[in-house]
Amino acid sequence: MRNDRPFRLGVLGSGKGSNFVAIAEACAAGRIPAQVGLVISDVPDAGILSQAQTRGIPQTFLAPGKYRTKLDEAAEQAYAGALQEAGVDLVILAGFMRILKGGFLQAFAGRVINIHPSLLPSFPGLAAWRQALEYGVKVTGCTVHFVDQGVDTGPIIAQQTVPVLDGDTADTLHQRIQAAEWQLYPECVAALARGQVIVRGRQTVAGP
Repeated sequence: MRNDRPFRLGVLGSGKGSNFVAIAEACAAGRIPAQVGLVISDVPDAGILSQAQTRGIPQTFLAPGKYRTKLDEAAEQAYAGALQEAGVDLVILAGFMRILKGGFLQAFAGRVINIHPSLLPSFPGLAAWRQALEYGVKVTGCTVHFVDQGVDTGPIIAQQTVPVLDGDTADTLHQRIQAAEWQLYPECVAALARGQVIVRGRQTVAGP
């Protein structure tokens, strides 16, 4: 029980924070019945921290530890502890370039989500828009999913399609996928904040 306090979001990001901005603006406009309680970055000068500061949202840099692609055990504990102290109900990955494992996912079991720039399970991993373009698909898009121990393998919450146009470059395709992300991600966060998403195995269904 949250004792009637607002549903609280924690956001992890490594870059400019465009998806965070879309979510923060949706919260401010009342489209998401929630507030952002804390933003954490593994990059000390990341744009997402500046975006949070501009909006008066608590933000901090936490060192990721000794690994290049994931948080080490001490860092995971520090991240989880900071989010728990902030009273976070849902953890949102917004361009966070580290894999989360073990302890962190146990601390927030079933409460970590990510957005990926492809229609999963197609094109997991890095630069998915480039993968799609090089493969020659005619339709790609973005996927909001729960985070599990794999890479882009958790249960899918929602997807939005984006056509691959003749003459597309990796940059132009990525820009259109990002525009779709800025629409889809806030919608999914709002549904989760309202308790409208239920997970049954690998399937997610509409809640009450």
